[in-house]
Amino acid sequence: MREVADLAALIRARASDGARFLTGIAGPPGAGKSTLAARLVAELGPEARLIPMDGFHYDNAVLAARGLMDRKGAPETFDAGGFVALLTRLRAGEEAAIPVFDRAADLARAGADIVERRHRLLVVEGNYLLLPEGAWRGVAPLLHLTVLLDVPEQELERRLIRRWLEHGLPEPAARARALGNDMTNARLVLGRSTPAEVRFSDQVAAGD
Repeated sequence: MREVADLAALIRARASDGARFLTGIAGPPGAGKSTLAARLVAELGPEARLIPMDGFHYDNAVLAARGLMDRKGAPETFDAGGFVALLTRLRAGEEAAIPVFDRAADLARAGADIVERRHRLLVVEGNYLLLPEGAWRGVAPLLHLTVLLDVPEQELERRLIRRWLEHGLPEPAARARALGNDMTNARLVLGRSTPAEVRFSDQVAAGD
């Protein structure tokens, strides 16, 4: 299964009973999760809603107090328990406010979006959806369908360096951020994630 339309058709078929249906799109940073998730939500139409894991980033002040600023984006820099609690409510069919990460401001905005009861097809996107460690192990059982984006490390490095260059970092700093913390997190996702039902190559989405 290679096309977004095929994935949307599978979701519609699985969700034919009218209940909430959660699809998880996991993968390393730079794999193209955000791009694929946005395309999928658009394909699924007005019943669909995006649920981004990035909204559960700890604030920079919290990370600084815990000595974790250099590891921002690692599993321990998110409120995984809060993320699981939200997904539990959503799977039960509730309406809920969700936080959204503001990349320009580099912080999460609480209550930045609303998932209404009419939003039946939820697309959950994030690095650690399939990580079987700590509170993260509670995510996968809440998902009805799991998707993993599998991208070669060399391609991830290229995309991540480009990302930091586009954020205005000089090349040495961009390479250091990409090849240090980002690739450490990427290897964790690729090496430790539990198997997904659907696996996409990097041909599906060109960026994240």
